[in-house]
Parts: sequence; C-alpha cells; structure tokens
Amino acid sequence: MTRYAAATLSDFAAAALGAVGVPADHARTTARRMVEADLRGRTGHGLIRLSGYVRRIRAGGINVTPDISMRHETAVSAIVDGDNGLGQVVMTRATDLAITKAADAGLAWIGTVRSNHAGAAGLYAQRAADAGFVAMYLAVANANGMPPWGGTNPLLGTNPLAIAIPAQPHPFVLDIATSAASHGTIKVAAQQGAALPVGWLMDSAGLPITDPARIDEGFLVPMGGYKGAGLTIAIGLLAGVMNGAAFGADVVDHRRDAGTPSNTGQSILVLRPDLFRPRDEVIADLSGQLEALRNSGAVAGDRVRLPGDASARTRAENQVRGIELPGSLEDDLDRLSRELGVESHRRGENP
Repeated sequence: MTRYAAATLSDFAAAALGAVGVPADHARTTARRMVEADLRGRTGHGLIRLSGYVRRIRAGGINVTPDISMRHETAVSAIVDGDNGLGQVVMTRATDLAITKAADAGLAWIGTVRSNHAGAAGLYAQRAADAGFVAMYLAVANANGMPPWGGTNPLLGTNPLAIAIPAQPHPFVLDIATSAASHGTIKVAAQQGAALPVGWLMDSAGLPITDPARIDEGFLVPMGGYKGAGLTIAIGLLAGVMNGAAFGADVVDHRRDAGTPSNTGQSILVLRPDLFRPRDEVIADLSGQLEALRNSGAVAGDRVRLPGDASARTRAENQVRGIELPGSLEDDLDRLSRELGVESHRRGENP
C-alpha cells in the first residue's frame, strides 16, 4: 500500500466536498475529521467514507449549507440543531460548545438533532481531552443491524461509545461500538478481501457469517451478549430519543437510502477534571495509575496496551511516514477525482 501525507489527503477530501457544493470551512472540517481517523488507524471512518458522503449530498440527503443553531440552551446544556448538515461539522460545533460551557460551569451535556454520520467517536471525546477535559461521547448509528436481545427484528445499530480522560503522555481513549464489530470495520474487511472472525456476524439461524460481502444476509452480534445489546439501547435513548433524534425503526440506513435526511442524534458530556481536587493533582494520579497498569506485566513480556496507546503510536508513525491507502480505496478516490474534476490525491504520493 502506498503512503500519503495527511495534508495532501485532507486537501483532496476538502476539494472533493467543495466540488459538490460544500462551503470551504465545512469541507475542511469534515476532511480533517476523516483524515484524523485514518491517522489514528480508525480506517472504517476515514476516507473510506468520502464517496458515501458525496453520494448522499448529490441525492439531497445532506444539506451542504445548514443553518446550525442551538435549542433549549442552559448554562450546562444545549441541543445543537444541525439542520441536516455534515455530521463532522455539527459534532465539532457541539464538542467545542461543550468545552466552552464546561470551562465556565464545570460540566456540560450537549446533544445534537438533525445531524449526520460524524465518523470516529473517539475524535470528539479526545478533542475535549486534548483541551484538558474528561469527555464521554454517545451516538445513534446510521444503520440498524442488530435485533434486541432475544428478538429477530434488527432495530438497533452499532451505537458507539467513546470516553477520553486527559493524562500523560497522551489521553486514555476508549472508542468502541456496542457490536462485536462496526459496519466501518466490516467495510474495510470487504475492501481488503479479508474474511471476518467468527462472532462478528450471524445468520437468522445463529450460524456465523465470515464473508463481509454477506453482511446484509444476517445480523451484527452485540459485544458481551445481552450486556452489549442493553448498552446499545441505553445509548440510543440518551443520544437519540432524549434529543428528538431517530432511534429504532426511525433510523435511516444511509448505505441504502441516500436521499432521506437521517436525523442522527449524538451527545457529548464534558467535565473539568478539577471538580473534586486540584487539576494538576488529578492529572498526575490519572497518569500514574495508567502507567502502573502498562507496567503490570503483559502476556508477551512487554507492556500492557491500554485504550488510546495504539492510536497514539499509529498517529505519530503516520504523521512521519504518511497514511497507507489500500488499492481498493485508491481506485475509489481516483474515480471521485475524475468524476468531480479535482486534482488526484496521488500528487502527494510518498516513496
């Protein structure tokens, strides 16, 4: 796989979005969030999503010039009405608002309504952690694929959860789907021609599906059985129903329906770490405890890997060496380049 500089890929993605009418500032924000996901190894939410966004924009499913506004705002809360704008733009606005409010009040809970797919959950939680705050992000997924535990009707999605906690040398960042694997991860496997592990997908008889091309023939498997299924519902209620956003049968599958607004809901909780003790003392203790866990003894004789460690290492490496793109994604971006009349991403190819 060839490597490309993050700036080159971000410029290409912004140009592609601009070619279908997205204003420059919204195009840059969306492009940066996608490329940041690729930088961190969250490839299921990186440039692999660009052609899908372009398709939805062209079909009228996304509003390229939204009037993003606040509803029901208090000192510690607000609903951000995304007016069906790009999800990365809406969630970046919501996250920054939560940081501002938490800086003043100590904490803030911000929800979104009429948003769209916003990419990797951990990006928003870590955005707050990088600013020195504790954060928890919840979202309703943009497609259903799991039934409630014991059910047969796939009314639940992979509803993601991300928790970020500031620490040294980098934040603790837990970023998970509530299914054993997300749609994005399965999409990456399909592009790479890789088989899925047993336990990610199953058919209606409960038998495993390992071919990612057969995803529509079965159900996603919740992580931890009924526990993951219950967590999926809780996130849907907190990030969807409470906000007035879609949940259950109201969720629009953005893979199959490009023209219907998705009314996606997300929520982010941001806390100042000095709510109970002095900030420096808290950060020192958090960093010390995490380091103790890393040094507690690993099976392979090395250090224990904690949530956020791999993405921090991957990001540092990719910043220096460039981001790898699989051939199938290269072909997809080449097609977009020709179709939209924008300069190819290949101008930034690294040897």
